[in-house]
Amino acid sequence: MGFRLPRIVTSKQSLKRSLSFSETSHVVPKGHFAIYAGEVEKKRFVVPISFLNHSSFQTLLSQVEEEYGFDHPMGALTIPCGEEAFLDLTCSLQS
Repeated sequence: MGFRLPRIVTSKQSLKRSLSFSETSHVVPKGHFAIYAGEVEKKRFVVPISFLNHSSFQTLLSQVEEEYGFDHPMGALTIPCGEEAFLDLTCSLQS
């Protein structure tokens, strides 16, 4: 009998792949926007605009605005939180 990974781990890995497909392409599909997340090394993600409707994502954006303002030198919204924390949040919004 083989070992099965917990469903949350596999869904997070799948989400990570789908959110970060933009690493090889700078094209942002219609209905999505680019965002950089990470504490030290910023990683680019493309997320659905529908995330803006979720209160937890709005709270994160408000906290970023209060602490860092709207100056985003990377050309897209930058969120200085850990990649895992960002993935946890976006994973919860997908379900």
